[in-house]
Amino acid sequence: MKSVSRVILLLAAAAFLTALTSSCDRPETSRTGFSPVATDTMRMAALRQAAIQGGLRRAAALEIPTDPERVAVGRLIFESRAMSINGEISCRDCHLDKFGSADGLPNAIGVGGEGEGRERMESDGRILPRNALPFWGRGGKGFDTFFWDGKVQKKDDVVASQYGEHSPSDDPLVVAVHLPSVELREMVEDTIEIRETVVSEDVGAANTIQSELAKRFASDTDIGPLLGSAYDRDASKISFAEIADALAQFIRHEFRLRPTRLERFVFDRGPITEAELAGGVLFYGRGRCVSCHNGPYFSDLDFHAVAFPQAGFGKNGFGIDEGRYNVTLDPRDRFLFRTAPLHNVTQTAPYSHSGSITSLKDAIIAHFDPLRLVDTNSMDVRQRSDLYARLGPAALEPLPTALRDEEVDQLVAFLAMLEFSSDGN
Repeated sequence: MKSVSRVILLLAAAAFLTALTSSCDRPETSRTGFSPVATDTMRMAALRQAAIQGGLRRAAALEIPTDPERVAVGRLIFESRAMSINGEISCRDCHLDKFGSADGLPNAIGVGGEGEGRERMESDGRILPRNALPFWGRGGKGFDTFFWDGKVQKKDDVVASQYGEHSPSDDPLVVAVHLPSVELREMVEDTIEIRETVVSEDVGAANTIQSELAKRFASDTDIGPLLGSAYDRDASKISFAEIADALAQFIRHEFRLRPTRLERFVFDRGPITEAELAGGVLFYGRGRCVSCHNGPYFSDLDFHAVAFPQAGFGKNGFGIDEGRYNVTLDPRDRFLFRTAPLHNVTQTAPYSHSGSITSLKDAIIAHFDPLRLVDTNSMDVRQRSDLYARLGPAALEPLPTALRDEEVDQLVAFLAMLEFSSDGN
């Protein structure tokens, strides 16, 4: 871009001013928890320009229109345990407002789980190998890569997924919505009957389950008539395509991005604190966060390696998750995961694909000093070997320079500017 060099120069100057003023007589955020409103117009201008160059857009510009009637019935489906073939779990059980649209657990708990958050962990639910993903921004304009390993991805107008050439939709969100209902232990109880009838890696098995779900919703006295009205057909003619579309419409509407304090700072000249400003300068400058966390969702929607500790069962066995490799079978993709979008990131702990990081501060530290977060002396040889295997790919990434704890705190303060609530505040 034409102004990139100027932005880099401005950020370098801004970083110098940050270091210079840090030694001056001003309140210390790390000790008092208070940070004054920033007044340094040069650094503020540099941050605004860097944010726009980094892909920040107004939330309203990313919205895709939805149908209110379909959104309303999609909400009922989202909250219904009829979405599970065994009738044991709903989408809402793992995607709750109180946990930033995730579940607050390191690893999601599937069928058999009861309650919310920690209660599910203490129940007899099936432990899933990955951290539940939040929904913010999913389905907005340009958000075309889904799940930690990108197993649903739209590229060059083609949706790649487990469905292969039989993709049920050209909308990647609709395709992504198809998958949980047929995932063993997530929404399908692993029973002998299920294994003998529908467990196989083919589209036919998925269609068998989803046809039954469609019949179930069509005959539901509350949901069936609403589905028929929303899609202008007799309820008996409802297929899973309508179920998935209604769910996608609800997710697209309910979890759309809303204006943040960062948006108001950049586009409306809203206020920013000294700590947030310093964190923003780091994010777009020396911290190199923007190398991967760019675009309107603060994610390049590409795949990278961060040497997060692996917690619990991974996709490839206890303590092992080879990430994107499980989709592509390309050895170069081992331990790569989709860059996490950052809206409301302060509310979605724990972090990483396996939920091994409990604080946002530690999640940032893992990018440049991962060994600080593990006790290698307590590991056995295999665990250390797995750690070394993850460190290799991570070392190839555009890592930030070493950051002081105060600077990490400033980054956390900046990321808090990406918070918003579902009511838009």
